Amino acid sequence: MIGYAYGKKKRRLPQRILLLLAGLIVLLIVGVLITRHIYYVDLEPVSANPKTQIFTVEKGSSVKQIAADLQDNHLIRSAWAFQLYVHSHELTDKLQAGTYALSPNQDTPSIVTTMTKGRIATHLVTIYPGRRIDQVRADLINDGFSPAVVEQALDPAQYSNLPALAFKPAGVNTLEGLLIEMGRHLTPGVQAAFAAENLTTYQGLTLASMVEQEVDKPTDRPQVAQVFLSRLKGGSALGSDVTARYGAIAAGRAPSLSYDSPYNTLLHTGLPPSPISTISAGSLTAAIHPAATHWLYFVTGDNGTTYFSTNLRDHQALSAKYCHKLCGR
Repeated sequence: MIGYAYGKKKRRLPQRILLLLAGLIVLLIVGVLITRHIYYVDLEPVSANPKTQIFTVEKGSSVKQIAADLQDNHLIRSAWAFQLYVHSHELTDKLQAGTYALSPNQDTPSIVTTMTKGRIATHLVTIYPGRRIDQVRADLINDGFSPAVVEQALDPAQYSNLPALAFKPAGVNTLEGLLIEMGRHLTPGVQAAFAAENLTTYQGLTLASMVEQEVDKPTDRPQVAQVFLSRLKGGSALGSDVTARYGAIAAGRAPSLSYDSPYNTLLHTGLPPSPISTISAGSLTAAIHPAATHWLYFVTGDNGTTYFSTNLRDHQALSAKYCHKLCGR
């Protein structure tokens, strides 16, 4: 007689339970993905406004308190995201007490980096070409200098005897365009070159600052200077986006091409009332030695190449072909 051994029959979960478990897993995954998305969105800048404001981290402040204060001052989107970023990157003990110059257009990682980098203030300060005076102010404060000391250092009244400030018109109360040993570069030859273009030395510096901001390639700068000079002589608006944005920023607004300020050369003819950034020697040279060309328009494409043209139709065609992201298309 053959015997058969019978094991216990496996009990299988009801299908509705399996479906419920599967649904819960899907919901969990979706929840994680949504939370992750919210986290990364909350790390982004609050706005495009680059205007800086002073923010102080008191000694002994917790990450939670710093995060709450930043959110209350509209410098970050989310205190929760700030705390999570700091803890996940093991930076809790590296946030340093001090006074910082922060702006709403900084993302959370950038703000954290500012607060964790070595803040060693020295007497030797490097100011790079192309920086606006408000950016220079923020750089100095974030390097450890007090806001009061920085304001005093950037007050033109402190330097009334410097040769470069002799070119600043009365009523202009800014060092914009006059930093980086500018007095040493404003030789009689440079002054004469500007005069030959019917420009004061200060107007020449304003032109050079526009060239500095418009293009990076040294070979493009003399041609850009020629375009601006040709348009000045022809009485046409200079049509410079960088001056329009500068005017909006100086007024405490987000960069804008439509904001009506004296700096908006899309709306007003002539040069802006003052330079719009610090100036490199290359841009100054381009302004006094413009190219011997006849361009009236230029546009820098998304590929970094600057395209020049002599008429509006060609300019619009080049802009449509090469400038999409930069031109807001």
